[in-house]
Amino acid sequence: MNKTMMKSSWLAAVLLAAAPAFAADSNEIERGRYLATAGDCIACHTAAGGKEMAGGLALASPLGPIVSTNITPSKTHGIGNYSLEQFSDALRHGKRADGANLYPAMPYTAYAKTTDEDIAAMYAYFMQGVPAVDAAPAQQTDLPFPFSIRASLSVWNALFHDATPYQPVASQTPEWNRGAYLSQGLAHCTTCHTPRTTLMAEDNLRALSGAEVGGWYAPNITSDAVSGIGGWSVQELVTYMQGQPVPGKGPAAGPMAEAIDHSLKHLTAQDLQAIAVYIKSVPAVTDAKLKQSADSFGQQTDALETVRGTAWPKEHDALTGAQIYDGYCASCHQVQGQGTEGDGLPALFKNTSLGHSNTNNLVQVVLHGIHRVGVDSVMPAFAHELSDKQITSLSNYMLTSYGNSQAKVTEAQVAKLRDPATSSDSGLVTLVRTGMVLGALVVLSLISWLLVRRRKG
Repeated sequence: MNKTMMKSSWLAAVLLAAAPAFAADSNEIERGRYLATAGDCIACHTAAGGKEMAGGLALASPLGPIVSTNITPSKTHGIGNYSLEQFSDALRHGKRADGANLYPAMPYTAYAKTTDEDIAAMYAYFMQGVPAVDAAPAQQTDLPFPFSIRASLSVWNALFHDATPYQPVASQTPEWNRGAYLSQGLAHCTTCHTPRTTLMAEDNLRALSGAEVGGWYAPNITSDAVSGIGGWSVQELVTYMQGQPVPGKGPAAGPMAEAIDHSLKHLTAQDLQAIAVYIKSVPAVTDAKLKQSADSFGQQTDALETVRGTAWPKEHDALTGAQIYDGYCASCHQVQGQGTEGDGLPALFKNTSLGHSNTNNLVQVVLHGIHRVGVDSVMPAFAHELSDKQITSLSNYMLTSYGNSQAKVTEAQVAKLRDPATSSDSGLVTLVRTGMVLGALVVLSLISWLLVRRRKG
C-alpha cells in the first residue's frame, strides 16, 4: 500500500468514528465535490427552481413518485447531524440516520461499490462544501401499500443488494478498472440501463441491455454491434459524454442529458476515457428481433412538395404528418431532415432517436423538448401546441421517412407520456399486492396443514 492510500485509509478510519462536525482540508473537500459530481447527486436532489441539494424533486417510478430529500448540511431538515458512519450507511446500505430504509430510487445499490476513502471525501464535501438549506421539501413521498412500509425493503435488500465495495480485476488494466469502478458505482449506469425484474431488482443477466426510466428509454449500451453500442468508437463515447454532437448518433435528451450536464461532462478526460473503455467491453446482450443498428436507418428525403400549396384542413387533428413537419420542424431540421452542418441541429436520418424500436424518446422529445444545463436548449417543447393525435401523426411520419419504419407511435402512448407523473406503471403495485395475498394464502395453508397433522399425530 502506497503512502497516499495509507493516508486516505487513516483519514477514513478517523472520520468514521468522529462526530458530525470535523475539519477537512480543501483538497479533501474538492475531491469529494468531484466524486459527488460523478454521482450526479445534484440532478435528483434539486427541484426545478429550488436550491441545490435541498430536495423536493418528484422522481417517476413504477410505484409512484418518489420525492428526493434535503441532503444539505442543515441540522434541522438535512443531513447535518449525520456522522460519517451514518452517511456511509446511506450510500452503501440505503439506511437513513434513524435506521429507516431508503427507497432504491436513491441508487445506493450502485453507490455501495464506492470505497471508504471516497465516501469519506464525499462526506467532507457535503458537510463543508455545500451550503445548508434549513427547509424541508414541501412534498413527501407517499407510495401505495405495501410500498409505504419501508421496513419491507429489508427483505428486498437481503435478497437483491450486494453492499461489497468494488474489487479491482487483477487481469484488467488500471484504466479498465477505473472505468468499471465509476460505471458500476458513482455513475450508476446499471441503474437506468439495466432492465428490472418483477420485484424491481436489476436483471444482472441482461445488464446494461436497455430499460425504461420514468417514461424514457435508456438504450442497450452493451458491446453488441446491432443491439448496443458496439459500433461506437471509444472517442465517440467520450465526445457524447462531454455533451458534444456525435454525427449520426442523436443528441442526448431527458435523464441522459441531465447526467451529462450535471455530471459526466465535468469529469476529467481520463475518467471519461476509462468509462468508455469499460463500457465497450461489457458482454454483448443481443435482441434477436433487431436486424440493424439504431443509427443505420433512413435517408435524406421528404414529401413536402405534396403538401405545400395545399390548404390546411379546418380541423387541425386532420393534418398529415408531412404538413405538421413542414409547419413545425422543417425550419430547423431542414426540408429533407438533413439538419445543419456539424450536427448542431441534428439530421433525422441515421439518427438513433428514430432508430430504436422503443419510440418513447422520440415522443418525449417532441412533447417536452431537450433541456440542457449551462448550454443552449435548441429543441423546444410542443406539448402546449400539438394534440396527442398531431404528435402521433408527426412521429409516425418521421419514423417512416427518416427512421425505423417498423417502429410505431400510438395516441395512447403520447397521452401517457404527456404528463410525466403518469408515466409509471401502476400494474406493478397490483402484481406485488397479488403476490402478497397469494403468499399469505400459502402460509395460512401451510399452518393449517401442520395443525391438522399435529392433531392426527
